[in-house]
Amino acid sequence: MKSYKGYVPTIWLESDDHLFHGVVEGIRDTVHFAGTSVDELEKAFHDSVDVYLEMCEDDGVRPEKPYSGKLAFRTTPEHHRLISEAAAASARSINQWMDAVLEQAARHTLEDERRIVRSR
Repeated sequence: MKSYKGYVPTIWLESDDHLFHGVVEGIRDTVHFAGTSVDELEKAFHDSVDVYLEMCEDDGVRPEKPYSGKLAFRTTPEHHRLISEAAAASARSINQWMDAVLEQAARHTLEDERRIVRSR
């Protein structure tokens, strides 16, 4: 399912109630939605995001924005050195190098996961 107004859903099936459930990722508030079909789930997702934004406005609070682009990262000193050397070898900053490498790894992981889901 595609993002809506910048909010990204995570979806799962609950076998006990035969419903698809979802939550908005990347924010501390809980925005939950559910549906029996893809169309119903997508509408519930959009409605839940809209309600969340309206509630924030009514309460006078700024809604959380998912995925600010800032990512805290901790590693070992040895890995830090390796990352720095790899970035320098490709004429990039550590941030540029990590962004490219992590994006590629994430896309690869998601493609593998989609292949597994399709083959079930």
